[in-house]
Amino acid sequence: MFKPSARILALALVLPLSLPVAALASDGKPSAEVDAQIRATLTEQGYEVRKIESEDGMYEAYALKDGKKLEIYLNDKMEIIRVKED
Repeated sequence: MFKPSARILALALVLPLSLPVAALASDGKPSAEVDAQIRATLTEQGYEVRKIESEDGMYEAYALKDGKKLEIYLNDKMEIIRVKED
């Protein structure tokens, strides 16, 4: 059984690791708030967003722009890291 101080230490170590995951639903899709934020950000940049998923700690948006199918990878700060033509 943990001592009270050990429980607090364990919680202090585990809690920060679980916070970024809170933006993701259990099925690998971002929360509704994050989804809306990504859609708004990309729409402002001229993308037509079709689908948003999360993979390997990044957000993946599938979108169209200038007639091309694209995969857009964003970090947790909603910054575009990479764009790949599909």
